[in-house]
Amino acid sequence: MKMLEFRNVSKSFWTGQRRKVVLLDASFEIPFGRNVGVLAPNGAGKTTLINMIAGFEPADGGEIVRHVRFGPPIGFAGALAGKLTGRENVRYASAIHGLDPDAVLADCVEFARIDEYIDMPVATYSSGMRARLAFALSMAMNYDAVLVDEAMSVGDKDFRERSRRMLLERLKTTSLFMVSHNPQTLREFCDSAAVLRHGKVHYFDRLEDAKALYDFGK
Repeated sequence: MKMLEFRNVSKSFWTGQRRKVVLLDASFEIPFGRNVGVLAPNGAGKTTLINMIAGFEPADGGEIVRHVRFGPPIGFAGALAGKLTGRENVRYASAIHGLDPDAVLADCVEFARIDEYIDMPVATYSSGMRARLAFALSMAMNYDAVLVDEAMSVGDKDFRERSRRMLLERLKTTSLFMVSHNPQTLREFCDSAAVLRHGKVHYFDRLEDAKALYDFGK
């Protein structure tokens, strides 16, 4: 069974000075049940790739086929409605996914540690508060696969450690797709990997094989 397919997908955008190509007629498949990391240097288009998988970014051409339910990238604060309070955001998301809103709310408040701010509009939150609530809410949702952009980069040391433990616990029942420029980050969470290079994605069953290609291209 497949988790994800890209069929002749192209994606580029104008930087203001030149046309940046992220994918060029790229085709690849990701098998179901794997925790997959994608290695690429900064500026290569990792965030664009993961937003395409989430459905936030359209492809210029080709087809993206999702065989499982992907949630928004973990910690993606854009998934929260700024005019709504934290409480309203959590209850709305819970209702959409058929979850107990009271239970999800209690978990989110405890994990994000935003206390009385839960009843303030999310637009008034600091970027860190928004990211912590978005992470907690993502972990509460029942997606088949979670998306992570540059793992655990938000918040202080305590929050990053709690996030790491929660993600590892979640991976007992959920698949993972993570992008990073650091092979060491992927080793803890992923059992296979791909390399985004020159507009193509090269998938390998072994992380070390992907790292070899990644290092060769430096």
